[in-house]
Amino acid sequence: MRVQELAEIVNGRVVGDGGTRIERIADLDQAREGEIAYIDNEKMYAAAVESKASCLIVRDGVELPDRTLIVVANPKLAFALVGAALHPAVRREPTIHPTAVVAETADIALTAYVGPNVCVGEHTHVGAYTRLEAGVVLGANVTVGDDCVLHPNVVLYDGVSIGTRVILHAGVCLGADGFGYVRHDLGYQKFPQVGTVVIEDDVEIGAHSCVDRAALGRTRIGRGTKLDNMVHVGHNCDIGERVVIAAQTGISGSVVIEDDAVIGGQVGFGDHTRVLKGAVIGSKAGILPGKIVRPGVWWGIPVQPLDQYKRMNAHMNRLPEMREHLKRLEAEIEELKKRQSTDYTD
Repeated sequence: MRVQELAEIVNGRVVGDGGTRIERIADLDQAREGEIAYIDNEKMYAAAVESKASCLIVRDGVELPDRTLIVVANPKLAFALVGAALHPAVRREPTIHPTAVVAETADIALTAYVGPNVCVGEHTHVGAYTRLEAGVVLGANVTVGDDCVLHPNVVLYDGVSIGTRVILHAGVCLGADGFGYVRHDLGYQKFPQVGTVVIEDDVEIGAHSCVDRAALGRTRIGRGTKLDNMVHVGHNCDIGERVVIAAQTGISGSVVIEDDAVIGGQVGFGDHTRVLKGAVIGSKAGILPGKIVRPGVWWGIPVQPLDQYKRMNAHMNRLPEMREHLKRLEAEIEELKKRQSTDYTD
């Protein structure tokens, strides 16, 4: 595409040759002729001067003589939009692979792609332009919307529903039974797991993540939410819209995470906790059962406001020094006791 065309996509202003042809996006340091990169802050300016990219995306006010630029308010966002335009998602020819097993009652859109060894259950619907890559398994009464991509070995249990433009990466499992048991004299009785999972539009779920079905009712992932690899969402959780959750986070049952929350990696949630809109939880934090996490930045185990966590962490780092100081004080006290005893005897 030409620079002028890309500028129109991102509502940017062209400085230099708008007719320059761009083939692909690239890292600023490695970009070559026919490629486009971006500058997001002043630290990147020196690299930008040396870059061989044919075009750079910059903020208003940045000047690079004799360079072709696209000037925008948010270079990183513009770069992402340009990347989507230059590297569109793969479109597969509509087909059902001969090795696929599709139930007679299944409803597969004529424009959908069904790859090798895919299994589609009874009364399941697959929407227009959706891709089911190799080894995908859809149970009975599953609904998959339009323009979805299910990468290899994704499994959707019976009754699961996903919206439009959903991306499920390899090994994602939706609708497995929740971890619910009732203790009795002989061990554990499984609590009924007869609910469902609802994934709304524009959700992306990373590789090998799992979302359990509700015991009763539904487990929900809201519109535009993004889950990283190896995230576990327990039964009856309700995750709002535009939430981001980083890798290896574990969410116990009946947790509510409101819209626009940000969750770092390896965070552990106890059951029945609630994260309010505007909360940011840092990596490796631990949230006790029933806790309400209010707006703001939180960190630590148990989770606490960031300023409080920083103070506590500073004290923890001083523990070896404080221990040595305490030992000296104890020795001085013992010495004073000995002197006092000697003086009393004399």
